[in-house]
Amino acid sequence: MRVIIDTDPGIDDVVTLALAAKSPELDLAAVITTYGNSTLENCTRNARIVLELAGRPDIPVSPGSDRPLSRPLITAPETHGTSGVGYAQVPPAEPVTPQPEVLLELLSQQSAPVILITLGPLTNLARAVLRDAKLVKSKIRRHLGMFGNLRERGNTNRWADFNAWADPEAADTVLKAGLPTTMVGLDATRRFTLSRTEVERLARSQDPLVSWLAEALRFYVEFHRRQERLDGCVVNDVLTVGELLSPGLLRTKRVLLEVDLDEGEHRGHTKERDGGSPVDVAIDVDVPRMKTLLRRVFADL
Repeated sequence: MRVIIDTDPGIDDVVTLALAAKSPELDLAAVITTYGNSTLENCTRNARIVLELAGRPDIPVSPGSDRPLSRPLITAPETHGTSGVGYAQVPPAEPVTPQPEVLLELLSQQSAPVILITLGPLTNLARAVLRDAKLVKSKIRRHLGMFGNLRERGNTNRWADFNAWADPEAADTVLKAGLPTTMVGLDATRRFTLSRTEVERLARSQDPLVSWLAEALRFYVEFHRRQERLDGCVVNDVLTVGELLSPGLLRTKRVLLEVDLDEGEHRGHTKERDGGSPVDVAIDVDVPRMKTLLRRVFADL
């Protein structure tokens, strides 16, 4: 399966990139970065570090958009740390040149349609759609995006998850584009957690990749304990790759969705609405199967 990943690493993002890099079923053609959990500079550095630790420095990493389509830039250091990867050790980020149309360029180079996974705000994909929707639809045979929520409480405010909230105009553009999108949102992702005990065990690993990821996850555990009184952490993004590796891992339903573009508390709310865009929405996950897949990265999980 030829795959492009668009991501804002981010603690759960780096775990997901490691899983993708360790999965021979996937032909990971490229990684595109964006702002979100941290700045574009930090996210680009973090992606390159985890791919190198995973033994895949050959996978190209290209910086994309450094800000939303029209909203001010806001990142999430309280959730992911100032570097984006918690307590994991990283060098200072180097300056990067944003390439807002890099996804469109990559898609145009593909000889056959690819699978696109988006793990951050949908700005890169929205820019591609706005520039050449016909090409995007011809080159993306499936889109799995970690964003949104239906019944589950938001993680940015009561109503919205961070990725849809960060750039609701982008999410709205993507949903209206008619792509074969599966929204892997909080209704499914909140069901998949790693416990504090599991993260502590991973931190004792002699594998440099595992110990580095565990230091990132340790920060995540502290955040979830403080904010949600959870004795562990929610690893949202891995479910997207999990569904590719083990089809049927997610239970989905077809929903007519729209994105609230309100300036207030409903900003970024993905809600059911007659006349909305048809989207497959993940509503449950096979947790034991996902943990088995994650042992490709964390052998001792």
